[in-house]
Amino acid sequence: MTLERKVANVFQLDDENWMKHSNPWSVWTRYSVLPFIVLAFWSRIWIGWWCLIPGLASLFWMFLNPIFFSRPASTRNWASKSVLGERVYLNRDKIDIPDIHKTPLFSLLNLISSVGMLLAIWAIVYYSIWGAVLGVSLAYIGKSWYLDRMVWLYESMKNNNAEYKSWDY
Repeated sequence: MTLERKVANVFQLDDENWMKHSNPWSVWTRYSVLPFIVLAFWSRIWIGWWCLIPGLASLFWMFLNPIFFSRPASTRNWASKSVLGERVYLNRDKIDIPDIHKTPLFSLLNLISSVGMLLAIWAIVYYSIWGAVLGVSLAYIGKSWYLDRMVWLYESMKNNNAEYKSWDY
């Protein structure tokens, strides 16, 4: 089982929920999570322990978001294809992907995103505005580039697999 499949299981991404998550509203609003978490826990300086309320609400939104929206009217857009590509990538242990996509780039982009999140956490602890900005920026640069590669993967796989092709509407 791939790491991505384990993460998908945590978020309860079955066939129907993957399609809900492919709604562009799900993709774009998910970008709100990290800045809200940073702001929520940063606010402890102003509101003390009350910061846990917006912090926990942000974390709740992170888990609710993939299943909150309905199936998209169309998956022929960048955001939808990025999610469908993630689904193809997590399935690579069952359906082989082209060699050009078997690259350490995906791991590198996830590492960049993870370093950004760790920097953002450090910035929250030490109240470093520049650390927070840099951390969130790195996290989003890594994640956005990763999602762009997932679009490419989906586009290269959809015509070779009937199930993947059925996601294209």
